[in-house]
Amino acid sequence: MHKEGVKSFPYFLGVNSLAEMATKEDTVCVLNILGNESRTVTPVSHEFSGQNIVFGTGPGKSGQKLETKAGPIPVYNSIKEGMEAGHKFNTLVVYLPPSGVKDGVAEAVRFNPDLKKVVILTEKVAVSDSRTIRAICQTNGVDVFGANCLGIADAWNNVRIGGALGGSNPKESLVKGSVALFSNSGNFTTTIAVYLLTQGWGTTTSLSSGKDVYIHYGPAEFFHALDNDDRSTSAVIYVEPGGYYEHDLNITKPTVACIVGRWKARLSKACGHAGSLAGSGDDAKAKEKWFMDYFGVKDIYTPENPVVSKKGAVVVNIAYIPEALSAVQKLNGIDSDFAPRGDLSLKCWFSSTAGYKLPKELDVQPIKAISPYGEQIEVISRQKGAQLPRQTMKDTSGASMMDPKTQVSKIHGLSILEASKRTLEENLVFSLLKEYPDAYGKRLANIALNSFVNHNNDISLIAANAARENGNSPNTVLSAAVAIVGKGKVKDSIATTKILIDKFQHTGLVNPSEDFDYSGILKELTDDNKAALSYPNPCARGIMLKDALEGMDRPSVFVNFVIEAADGKPSSSALLAAIWTTLAWNAYMTKDISKATLTTLSWHSRIFSTMVGCSVAEKKHTDTSFCGIDNKELVADWGFTETAFLALIGRKPTDDELFEFSMLLGLIITNGPGTISAQGAKGGVSADGPAETERVQINKAMIGFMTHTGFAHGGNGYEAIAFLIERFKEEGLKDPASSKHGLDLKAISSKYADWYKAYKAEQKSIGNIEYKKIPCVNHPIFKGKPVNYDPRERFVTELFEEKGIYNIFLDFYSNLVNSLFESKVTKDVYCVNIDAVIAVILLKIVWKPFIEGTISDEEVETAAFTTFLFGRMLGCAAEVDDHTNRGRNMDTRTAASKCLYVR
Repeated sequence: MHKEGVKSFPYFLGVNSLAEMATKEDTVCVLNILGNESRTVTPVSHEFSGQNIVFGTGPGKSGQKLETKAGPIPVYNSIKEGMEAGHKFNTLVVYLPPSGVKDGVAEAVRFNPDLKKVVILTEKVAVSDSRTIRAICQTNGVDVFGANCLGIADAWNNVRIGGALGGSNPKESLVKGSVALFSNSGNFTTTIAVYLLTQGWGTTTSLSSGKDVYIHYGPAEFFHALDNDDRSTSAVIYVEPGGYYEHDLNITKPTVACIVGRWKARLSKACGHAGSLAGSGDDAKAKEKWFMDYFGVKDIYTPENPVVSKKGAVVVNIAYIPEALSAVQKLNGIDSDFAPRGDLSLKCWFSSTAGYKLPKELDVQPIKAISPYGEQIEVISRQKGAQLPRQTMKDTSGASMMDPKTQVSKIHGLSILEASKRTLEENLVFSLLKEYPDAYGKRLANIALNSFVNHNNDISLIAANAARENGNSPNTVLSAAVAIVGKGKVKDSIATTKILIDKFQHTGLVNPSEDFDYSGILKELTDDNKAALSYPNPCARGIMLKDALEGMDRPSVFVNFVIEAADGKPSSSALLAAIWTTLAWNAYMTKDISKATLTTLSWHSRIFSTMVGCSVAEKKHTDTSFCGIDNKELVADWGFTETAFLALIGRKPTDDELFEFSMLLGLIITNGPGTISAQGAKGGVSADGPAETERVQINKAMIGFMTHTGFAHGGNGYEAIAFLIERFKEEGLKDPASSKHGLDLKAISSKYADWYKAYKAEQKSIGNIEYKKIPCVNHPIFKGKPVNYDPRERFVTELFEEKGIYNIFLDFYSNLVNSLFESKVTKDVYCVNIDAVIAVILLKIVWKPFIEGTISDEEVETAAFTTFLFGRMLGCAAEVDDHTNRGRNMDTRTAASKCLYVR
């Protein structure tokens, strides 16, 4: 059975030299040749190897062909049918499912006496089946490779049998040389071959042994064949934990052993390859010791600790294999096969710092990729802004979510509890840009938003006033105003944004608040460009905006550019676009937002300003002031949160009120995409057809949000306020912010608890199960414990305590849930839910004007509803933008099969 002069092996081994493992004389039959993996891999092997595959099989697929560049490969139902057609082969490649491997090999042995090799790519073949395969093949003089392998490749013979060694272009990595490869990992076989090139080493035979529990052609067989191969002067073996195949080997040629998987030592289940689970004494550390003993070395090789001997070295990082091999061969007086090709330094084709400034050693610069990838990357690199895949977005969002366990919602991955610590203007920017502004950006946002709050003589205010005078709720009033803010209203801002994007996105501009030479761009502007940026007549709002912007410490490239391009007379619309382009530039260039988002930011901004401005009666808008505040002062000095407070309460907030009001608005931002308001916004986008983003009417979608609010969703906050007013209106409370209020909250809550106990009993006695419930206590999730808490309420309460902020109404609710328990109205202490927090903050703000009679019950209710709209407009704007970028046309509709008819 052995050639003369070739060393023998203790049991049958047909392949006694690596030179015999994959040769030009080998002819191949592939089982399941039309399977998913084979369809991709087999054509490459066939072309690389000189058309060595004679036929394949696939039950029921006789007569079909697998097309390759080297010609079609015929397919038959069975091996027997293929051989009866006159085809001969000596090598079998198996892509069958695990349960079919044994029968497939048995069929080949039975019908083909010339069979010499079987390569099994299938993973997780049963051990019992592997034993049977072994017995059949040993008896009939057939070598088996695998299972769970990627086959064999020979760089000298240009032959690849089974699997994807060398990838889709084997000639790039399988370069003729003197190193033999043995690897438990198929993919790393190719990786190691590529790494070796960097030290000038090529390969002879590369064997992916596989790492099923049963390895047929293992390290002992490999090193035997290596010893008989005159082409190979050294070897690399890549080893994973599990099994004793590497124990007590006879290694006669210089070898580098790479042992991986120390982390798997504590696993109780296989992770990765089926056979990589270590048992007793066969983990990674044990195998490291085996090979160190073989080579006579005392430590693991690293560049800092280059421990080698003439026999070899042990590494635990594949990146160290090439230099370790060179060091070993240097001791043996053997030079590399050729000059080094490339190196293992990080060569990024793409690079992004996501806007962060990194130390030089971490700021990796990309290199030009090889053709054709370099050209493709260049095209892609010129595509700025995010490009999101479209999908059905009904009940789905990339902007918001609610955790069903904690009931805490998130906007762009940030908890609304954390968002509630921010101001309205900060959260407004975050809702659309997915990043918070710095102090400079916050100031820019305030200028942009406050500049368009005053709607004196504006048709939006006239529409809102008409709706208000005809008895409409706040959401309907503001819908009337927002309906006027259509695309025509913002067309100049959109045009300006497009000009700025077109002129600056490929200039390398990173930070628009730093100096940048745009003189060349100014010269490129057409007359139409300049007309879009300027205003033919003096524009009071534009002048006010320009003055406020020029008074800032830091410049804005886009603001300065617009001013110069308009010869010092920019329109307010153009300046608004310049502000939002400045704010959004980083997010756009790092592809956090899309071009469609950047283009419509001014539109969103005008809608936000309109909602706050038109919540105020017409008489409070004049040529020079808004709610009694001079326009210039409002733009130059006020935050948008303060402006929203002014619109609701009629005065500037104190510092504590500003904090509480900001928190109130932050808590309302979103409750996830399933809320009615979010569904209204998403439906508005869906109906326009977001596949063509420019057809989406942002204002109509925001109207959709508002028409999907009402007295049960949005206006329901007043129920708790009315409840609290009823409890305290006769108590003489003057300052709800003072802990020295002089009231006995325990007595007030106990009195109500006793009354409610009697009321509840009376209602039940007459069979009324729809009796009045106490607002803002209990929660369907946070219940069932002796004492229950809503974690959102606790977060706010603890934050108030930390800042020394007192709210008598929140204190009362805490007393109330205990009194209800003590009066046996409840079986445990109910939680105070988050809706109570929202109610008590607002009531605290309006309490003084309410008890003084300057605002009525109806006005308090309007303020509560409007506050909800102010907060929720941020989350719904995020939903509108997200659905515009991700959604499909009419994707929020419900299938007819899911609709029910009742009567």
